[in-house]
Amino acid sequence: MLKLDGLASFVVVAEAGSISEAARRLGLSKSVVSERLAEVERTLGAPLLHRTTRKLSLTEDGAAFLERAARIVREVEEATADMAQRRGTLSGPLRVSAPVTFGRMHLGPALYPFLAQHPELELTLELDDRRVDAAADSFDAVVRHGALQDSRLVAWELAPSRRLLVAAPAYLERHGTPGSPQELQRHRGIFYVNRGAADWRLEGSQGVQVVRAGVGLRVNNGDVMRDAAVAGMGIALLPTFIAGDAIRSGALRVIDVGLRAAAESIYVAHPEGRRTSAKLRAFVQCLQKTFGTPPYWEALIPPCGAGGEG
Repeated sequence: MLKLDGLASFVVVAEAGSISEAARRLGLSKSVVSERLAEVERTLGAPLLHRTTRKLSLTEDGAAFLERAARIVREVEEATADMAQRRGTLSGPLRVSAPVTFGRMHLGPALYPFLAQHPELELTLELDDRRVDAAADSFDAVVRHGALQDSRLVAWELAPSRRLLVAAPAYLERHGTPGSPQELQRHRGIFYVNRGAADWRLEGSQGVQVVRAGVGLRVNNGDVMRDAAVAGMGIALLPTFIAGDAIRSGALRVIDVGLRAAAESIYVAHPEGRRTSAKLRAFVQCLQKTFGTPPYWEALIPPCGAGGEG
C-alpha cells in the first residue's frame, strides 16, 4: 500500500526538479527521499521519473500520477489542519516566500509571537527577492511588495506602502537638492535592479513621467540601497518600511520634486484554486493586526515627496 510520506516526497521532487532540492524543502536527507521514491515506484510497479546526472523529469506514468498524488497530499494536509482547528490549534506545514529586507525587518519580528502561540505550526519562511512561482515552487503563499502581476494568484493586502525619494544630507549639501524632475535627472541614482531601469516612474497632475538619472549603484537588495544612500552615494527611491528609521533619525532626507511614486501594497497571495487553510488565514490576520493601518513604519514620516525594493 502507498504511504502518504512517499506520495508527498514524489510530489515535492516533481515540483522541485531534483532530489536534493526536494530534500531541502522537506527537511530530510537525500537518501531518505530517494528511498521513499523507490518505494512508491515499487508499489506502483512503474517508474515515475527519468533520472540523469543533470536533472529529473517525469515519465508518462509519472505525469499522469502527479496530479492525483498532489491533490491527495493537499487534501490530507487540509483535513489535518481542519481537525487541529476544531481543537482550537493550528498545526502542520506552512511554506511562505517573502522579500529579504521586508522579511528581516518586519515579517520575522511579527511572526515570532504568532509561532510561540501555535507551537504545532511548522512554518518554513524562505527569503528571496526574486518573484517565485508560488505553485511551481510549492509555496503555500508568497509575501510581496508592489503590484500583483500574476493573475493565477489570490491576494490579501497586509498594508499600504509608499516609496519616497531620499538622500543623505551630506550628498544634498554637495550636489544640491533637486526641486523638479528635470533637476532630479542630473543626479546619481541608487537603483533596485529587480524593477528595471525605468523604476523611477513618478505621477502628478500631468500624468506619469519616467525620470532617468545617472547610475551610482544598481543592486538587488533594499538594505544595501538604504545604506548606500546614507553613505552619500546618491538618491534612492525606497519604501518607507526600509527607509523609515533613517528618515526619522535624520540620516536620510525626503526629497520633494512635485511628483510621487504610485501607491503600492504589501500583500500575501496564494495560488488560485487552492482552498484557503485556517493556518494561512491566521497568518494573514496576525500580520494585518501587527502592521496596522497606517502601518507602524509610517510613524513621523512626512507626507510630502515622491514616493526601492520589490
